[in-house]
Amino acid sequence: MRHDERYYGRFGGRYIPEVLRPAFEELEAAWKAAREDKDFWFELEGLRRDFIGRPTPLYPAPRLGKELGGQRLWLKLEGLANTGAHKINNALGQALLAKRMGKKRVIAETGAGQHGLATAAAAAKLGLECEVFMGEIDMARQHPNVFGMRMFGAKVSPVLEGTRTLTDAVNAAMKSWTERVADTHYILGSALGPHPYPTMVREFQSIIGKEIREEILAREGRLPDAIYACVGGGSNSIGAFSAFLEEKVELIGAEAGGRGHRPGEHAARMGGAANVGIAQSYKSLFLQDADGSLLPTHSVSAGLDYAGIGPELAHLGETGRVRFESVSDEEALAAVKRTARTEGILPALESAHALALAYRELPAMPPDSLVVVNVSGRGDKDLFITAPRFDREDWLAFLKSEVARIERGDE
Repeated sequence: MRHDERYYGRFGGRYIPEVLRPAFEELEAAWKAAREDKDFWFELEGLRRDFIGRPTPLYPAPRLGKELGGQRLWLKLEGLANTGAHKINNALGQALLAKRMGKKRVIAETGAGQHGLATAAAAAKLGLECEVFMGEIDMARQHPNVFGMRMFGAKVSPVLEGTRTLTDAVNAAMKSWTERVADTHYILGSALGPHPYPTMVREFQSIIGKEIREEILAREGRLPDAIYACVGGGSNSIGAFSAFLEEKVELIGAEAGGRGHRPGEHAARMGGAANVGIAQSYKSLFLQDADGSLLPTHSVSAGLDYAGIGPELAHLGETGRVRFESVSDEEALAAVKRTARTEGILPALESAHALALAYRELPAMPPDSLVVVNVSGRGDKDLFITAPRFDREDWLAFLKSEVARIERGDE
């Protein structure tokens, strides 16, 4: 990483409109001060313990390990954190920073809805006004999280432009911020965007890797041979990987292979399909056309349906420190069912990409291998995606009966 901390190798930077320059200077100064303030971290640590429920368990998965070849497989259960995913680690940290800065309002973008849900919960906890921008398509397929955000008092604003998914939600949130810079902080949900967001989000999510390291040493007496995590923008993966970057631990990121290899059918950036570009105010690898416009993407998991990748992960991939592989929609769906039926854990579709990749690769590993998969979230949010795939007839019958019951006015 370059000395000024704005870049990871050739990726990163801050390419912002002039109207946002004062906001970023204020944010950078506040972040630098908070990083060195023991009182800030003491307060955050208390919230992590009492509000999030940390540390989350590192769970042994003996039946899966036996099925796959006898490896010792451990699952980091971030889905047991309050709001159901790792996103609360960053959302709460940034919300606390916003309050420290004197902001009265926070905004966020979301794809799978977990970051929006976490931001809404953190805002409710700290007494902040909240607005979440979400693509119209993602609102439909992640309606349980939309309902949750509204229960926490957040305004959920649909994004109707472009592909109406995560990429466009980021654009909408950034545009909104330009209109209310003075009283608003943008809680960006992944380890991307203009400096200092990639560093700040990584720092808040690094609690995952620190806990994995502490827990695996206590339980196994050594570090793992490999750690798997799914990669959209990259917050859960860089959080899990951060404590092991200087160790002899293989780090593997699972990207959304979607339903095919053509543009618009996947969101796999690191397999050679992406090009260096500047988009959404930072420099990284993006799926883009010859004119530099971001391409449409697809994934069965809304949280991986993004055209870019965080600059630190782009650098770690380019230098070979992190290996990236793509996982298809069907592999991820199969991993959801396998994990649920073998270990009693229902993973989010995003996390299922990391699980599917581990299931694919573990049989070729030595039997004494020690492997950790970061299960970044739980799968109840995906009900409107998975139920029609796994149980279509009963799901349709249930929806019809619920509509009829509501129309009758039954309680």
